[in-house]
Amino acid sequence: MTSSDFFERIETHFQNNLPFVTYRKPNKVKIYARLQKDSSLNFVEDFNEKGFVFSPFDAIDKTVLIPNIISNLISSDFSPSNILKVSKVIDESVTSNSKANHINLVKKGVAAINNSEFKKVVLSRQETISLSKGDPFQIFKNLLNNYKSAFVYCWYHPKVGLWLGATPETLIKIEGNRFSIMALAGTQDYKGSLDVVWQNKEKQEQQFVTDFIIDNLKPSIENYKVSDTETVKAGNLVHLKTMISAHLKPNTPLKNVIEALHPTPAVCGLPKLAAKQFILKNEHYNREFYTGFLGELNCEATIAPRSSKRNIENRAYAVKRKSTQLYVNLRCMQLKNKQAIIYIGGGITKSSDAESEWAETVSKSLVVKSIL
Repeated sequence: MTSSDFFERIETHFQNNLPFVTYRKPNKVKIYARLQKDSSLNFVEDFNEKGFVFSPFDAIDKTVLIPNIISNLISSDFSPSNILKVSKVIDESVTSNSKANHINLVKKGVAAINNSEFKKVVLSRQETISLSKGDPFQIFKNLLNNYKSAFVYCWYHPKVGLWLGATPETLIKIEGNRFSIMALAGTQDYKGSLDVVWQNKEKQEQQFVTDFIIDNLKPSIENYKVSDTETVKAGNLVHLKTMISAHLKPNTPLKNVIEALHPTPAVCGLPKLAAKQFILKNEHYNREFYTGFLGELNCEATIAPRSSKRNIENRAYAVKRKSTQLYVNLRCMQLKNKQAIIYIGGGITKSSDAESEWAETVSKSLVVKSIL
């Protein structure tokens, strides 16, 4: 299918008010779309279902499913262009009030940490941008063009809403009984080089996330390995990244793994329950699907065995296994009434400076604003 035919199918589906998701995996050229045949709203029950999931921050039982069984799957290659079509935007939310409110929130979080209520909390805010056109498919193409190493998506359900994003963070990837998970934390502006100096605050954030993942998954995994921490680029930002790989123990329910991980300290805090309660009480807005997760659930993947170079080169020896690839919903927006609602946040520890944390959210907002 040509790229123009692909987008024509999706736009027609959207005009008919039918649910769909279109997406591209990191560093790939193929784009996919799952087009649901009716307007029913479906939820995951036990994560044994097959399809595409979209889960909110604070209610895993409200994870929306676009089921394979009632959807058509289409795909196309997408040739990136360096031409960025930018709509005129009017920023209505970045006011002195917005800054003061976020700084006060951060100071409150630091005070709670110093009071030993938790070790880390991730605090966020939203900005509302008026759009002259608000064409979701042009925004999606802009995301594809500009964030090649991210998971880029456009998701729609008439009973839920319209969301787009370009997230740099994997929640979990499972193929058969092998899985990997990303620990991503710490943020700096990209200044032309990955050779950057990280402060203790960012290193501590990263270690919190890595330790949390290992400690919470130990009952479900064996033979785990932790990579060296490296600096990676995502849009106009850089982060610290560690990869953790392991084998799942036999008969481990996927739901148990997801519940143990989500939400991670990278988007919530540590300990998880105390940080989450602080967020829900003090942020004074609904994150909805921001810092939730999304991706393919139990879809079939062709995987070449690793034991033989000859087998890898010969696809006849490949095997088909269930594959789940879930991503944390960061660098995202909701489109509503010709407005883009942008969600941004940052990790707070005892050494956080409120002014610096505000500046970090401003930098993160530019990742999304640059493609509007």
